[in-house]
Amino acid sequence: MDEALLGRALTHRSYAYEAGGIPHNERLEFLGDSVLGLVVTDTLYTTHPDLTEGQLAKLRAAVVNMRALAAVGRTLGLGDYLHLGRGEESTGGRDKDSILADTVEAVIGATFTSAGLEAAGALVHHMLDPLMARSATLGAGLDWKTSLQEISALHNAGPVEYVLEEDGPEHAKTFTARVLVGGEEHGTGEGRTKKDAEQKAAAQAWQALRERHGDGLSTAPLPDIS
Repeated sequence: MDEALLGRALTHRSYAYEAGGIPHNERLEFLGDSVLGLVVTDTLYTTHPDLTEGQLAKLRAAVVNMRALAAVGRTLGLGDYLHLGRGEESTGGRDKDSILADTVEAVIGATFTSAGLEAAGALVHHMLDPLMARSATLGAGLDWKTSLQEISALHNAGPVEYVLEEDGPEHAKTFTARVLVGGEEHGTGEGRTKKDAEQKAAAQAWQALRERHGDGLSTAPLPDIS
């Protein structure tokens, strides 16, 4: 890949502004988002010929989302190479889901621009094929919280409630969530955001209820939470 193009893919707008308006990665992110969507959609369409349009859409959403792409960015260590402005640097920008996910898309866009669709597709497959395979074998809905509500209602297990605690300084908080179903704790989760902590707690609770009752639901995919 062209070195200058890769550098642009790793340049956040906050750094570009402080550096006098140099090019940043938002246009590449826009391009990469489309390439990513095309490659993932084509793969799912080909791999799952018996799924309906709605099921394919859910499976794609389980793969092409901020949390999943941010996890890919962490696995690749992209945060270590980002060019960030002082403000983003001081508030933990190297580990922010939104920034990491956008950077993954920008790198895909840069690969497409530099080497074409075949190379960009190979990169997408390298990064996301394991997630697509795992997601196709998981639970009942589009996300863990939705699936927990469904399985709780199916078995009359009671209302679902989340109890949140937070710790750490304002710029680097961690959140711990406990999920209660019918007043009984069924799962806990920790994350950098409230949503992430709740999703992880809901995943545990969903697994616990499925083991107790069976899911009794469809096999549409759930996103990975690792």
